[in-house]
Amino acid sequence: MTELFGTLSDGTPVHRWTLERGGVRVRVLSYGGIVQSVEIPDRDGRRADVVLGFAGLDGYLEHPGPYFGALVGRYANRIAGGRFALDGRTHTLARNDGDNSLHGGERGFDKHVWEVTPVAHGVRLSRVSPHGEGGFPGRLEVTATYTLDEAGALRIAYEAVTDAPTVVNLTNHSYWNLSGSGDTAGHVLRLAASRYTPVGAGLIPAGGPREVAGTRFDFRRPRAAGAGIDHNFVLDKGVTKAPEEVAELHDPASGRVLTVATTEPGVQVYTADHLGAPFAPGAGIALETQHFPDSPNRPEFPSTELRPGEVYRSETVYGFGVRAGARA
Repeated sequence: MTELFGTLSDGTPVHRWTLERGGVRVRVLSYGGIVQSVEIPDRDGRRADVVLGFAGLDGYLEHPGPYFGALVGRYANRIAGGRFALDGRTHTLARNDGDNSLHGGERGFDKHVWEVTPVAHGVRLSRVSPHGEGGFPGRLEVTATYTLDEAGALRIAYEAVTDAPTVVNLTNHSYWNLSGSGDTAGHVLRLAASRYTPVGAGLIPAGGPREVAGTRFDFRRPRAAGAGIDHNFVLDKGVTKAPEEVAELHDPASGRVLTVATTEPGVQVYTADHLGAPFAPGAGIALETQHFPDSPNRPEFPSTELRPGEVYRSETVYGFGVRAGARA
């Protein structure tokens, strides 16, 4: 089902698509590929929206910084100094996070209206990012396909091709709150990650990955996520052709469980300490499946390069369930 969601100042219409299957209802916007809502039941069958978002288009236009539910690109996360070299040529990017380029620059993929085509049990979003957009080289043709399987799991599959060497790193930037309201202080997180990338100034990786053992970043066994985290975790599985489960988020109060499976080698965990109005700190937790921050400047990290004749592919699956336990 599709409906008009709003209109941009230049008259461009923004539509909302509703997907429903397996007891899950997901709403996706043509603006920014935004996942506006994900409605799932708790252990007693009571439904709630478990991602942060806004009821109208104006909310997203007035609060773009947190990237609520957005499709982020051309490069998710940060590139140090807003520049990188590829094949001996330095490319200067739009800087929108101090000296760094963040999530594609000032007008990344999250601030464009995508073309939407219905597919079986979902929608396919597509756009062409022209050569030089945000400072990135190459004309990039991108698709992102959102589908629900029989169990109600949300699958997001990305593909891209280029006509010149470039870098690509795409993700979804939903903030999860499995309670449906309040904060996420009681949420329990598990990650299949034995290492993480420490950060320095500007949240740029400082040195190589470090072991999580003995640190507050050790989520190999489930524990409260807490606060003060905006770090990339190095997934033990590395890059894979098919999605493998790497994370679980559990809200004991409602019984709701989110599982994350991905082909990506990393996940950025952000405990949303600086969301700003109208949301309080800790109102959600972002689990951004991705390649590592600043990879174009770090040859020892998994490569984000894409060349003509190659196809960029990335896939993440968000599964939903419930678990018995004490009620709030």
